[in-house]
Amino acid sequence: MPRKNRNSKKKNQATGSGDNRQIAVNRKALYDYEILDRVEAGLVLTGTEIKSIRAGKVDLRDAYARVQDGELWLHGAHIAPYDAGSYMNHEPRRARKLLVHRSEMSDLASQIAEKGLTLAALRLYLKNHNAKVELGVARGKRQYDKRRTIIERERERQARQAIKEWRE
Repeated sequence: MPRKNRNSKKKNQATGSGDNRQIAVNRKALYDYEILDRVEAGLVLTGTEIKSIRAGKVDLRDAYARVQDGELWLHGAHIAPYDAGSYMNHEPRRARKLLVHRSEMSDLASQIAEKGLTLAALRLYLKNHNAKVELGVARGKRQYDKRRTIIERERERQARQAIKEWRE
């Protein structure tokens, strides 16, 4: 009888192929802001919050990050209360602590100190059973930039459609 490789699970974790599942995307932020830089941050959560995240009940529409007292905090993210939770359920819109390296935090703080820049939450996903949020250093778009984005998206869609018709 062949022996089972006991290290197979560790190998999958080391290569990063594990539970990588996208939960929520902030499409409004991608439309309203020009993303200059992206950073991955971990989330400090309670038990009912992670269960609600795994169920996909997350809204990042108004989510942003802010540096307060040397720590990075996520504000405005709505994680719905867990259905099977008790009276100890979490507050849906509470501020949640983000985990980043100290050097990354100082870089982010210096970047958002510039006029007109903010840290917008772009997406929330699970990576190796841990909840992660992708933050973007963003600058607000003007109305004419938004129109240009819509025009470019429409041109790309038409080009894809033309290629698809040509192949058929």
